[in-house]
Amino acid sequence: MAKREKISLQRVENSTTAEHCSVPLCQASSRYNSVLSFHSVPADPETRRKWKVAIRRDDFTITDRTRVCSRHFTPDDFRDTAGRRLLKKGVVPSLFEWNSFSLPPQRPGVWQRTERLAVAAVDSEPEEAPEEAAAATSLNSAGHHDYASPPDPAVVDLALEENRSLREEIKHLREEMERMTLRQTKDKGSPEGTKEYSGFEDNLCRGMDELFLFLNFLALGSKQRDLADRYGVHRSTVSRIITTWSNFLYTVLGAIKIWTPSEKIKEHMPAEFKPDYADTIAILDCTELRCQCPTSPLLQSEVFSAYKSHCTLKGLIGVAPHGPTTFISPLYAGSISDKQIMRESGIIPLLKPEMAIMVDRGFLVDDFVPCKISRPPFLFGRSQMSAAEVRETQEIAHLRVHVERFVRRLKEHKLFDTEIPLRLFGNINQLYTVACLLTNYENGPLVKAWAKRPSSE
Repeated sequence: MAKREKISLQRVENSTTAEHCSVPLCQASSRYNSVLSFHSVPADPETRRKWKVAIRRDDFTITDRTRVCSRHFTPDDFRDTAGRRLLKKGVVPSLFEWNSFSLPPQRPGVWQRTERLAVAAVDSEPEEAPEEAAAATSLNSAGHHDYASPPDPAVVDLALEENRSLREEIKHLREEMERMTLRQTKDKGSPEGTKEYSGFEDNLCRGMDELFLFLNFLALGSKQRDLADRYGVHRSTVSRIITTWSNFLYTVLGAIKIWTPSEKIKEHMPAEFKPDYADTIAILDCTELRCQCPTSPLLQSEVFSAYKSHCTLKGLIGVAPHGPTTFISPLYAGSISDKQIMRESGIIPLLKPEMAIMVDRGFLVDDFVPCKISRPPFLFGRSQMSAAEVRETQEIAHLRVHVERFVRRLKEHKLFDTEIPLRLFGNINQLYTVACLLTNYENGPLVKAWAKRPSSE
């Protein structure tokens, strides 16, 4: 039996410290090998994770002394710097005992893996049939793309015809856009063309266009910069138009008496209010409009609404039982209470003892209102209401919903459904009042059934 030969390795001269390779099945050590270089694991977490997967040591704890020898890297992984062997950034060891220190051959691409028919030369078979020649030509065109071949004349004619038709369609659409748009498209030295296509004359809005601009601002909540671009005027001109028309409509519509006498209201009293609430003259409620928060802490405390948790402006609205608004108060700071806004709004002198108003629970105004008040009852410390009080609450809530419908119509004007900027505070009362008054002329009655049936006597 032959003895196993013991191999003794020669120690490297001047080796004070020994570095060992951390790859499994690799016994390389710097103490007995001066040719190999030993490299530390990169600090980048993603590259370090790839190294642990490559050397198959997932549960291995990497330290500052963990090394991998140069046997596990390809020559392309190194960069030469003054005689030192350093690794390129991002390389991962790929040569190991389990892959025989070699990389697998690169898989051929799709072009190399695809089998193609060999095309015979034309002069190699001079006596081939015409059918075979046509087949060979088709194979040649399918296998090899000849991008320099000229297109068929019929194809060129079709493309030119389609191009011509598309140009005509684009021209037609541009003309239609010029007719429909409100942008100023001034023809060359032709004032008639400017007036026809844009509705403007000498870059100034006419009265109807100014009114339409104002209604766009009120109903759509359009930004002044957008309106200036649409109408082809300066932004300051848009601001002046909005201010002028809000003041003008506030004066004209405000001159119309909207507080309706009780006799007229009784003539149009809906059947739902009879007989228990036949003396109701108005349904009152407050609405709040969100506004931009001012920078002053004092002003913030005044306009902040605890109910909305936002800076708001608050106004009192009165709606007649048959739907139209009959009272509009100015806007106040959002911190004002319902009782205080009732006192300051100016509605108290309009109320008479024989009248009645319908309000919510927050209107504790019995001490200074001279008329009857229809309001849902309170619990007053009781565990529950009586059956009569529950029915009364339901009836009042059913009738008070009309003022909520009016507020919803008001906020269909997008200006009041968004945050009102501080720059509009100078004429916000005019804008708010005009929107409320215009709501009387929009969309018909609050309840569609009222337009189809007369009130029962």
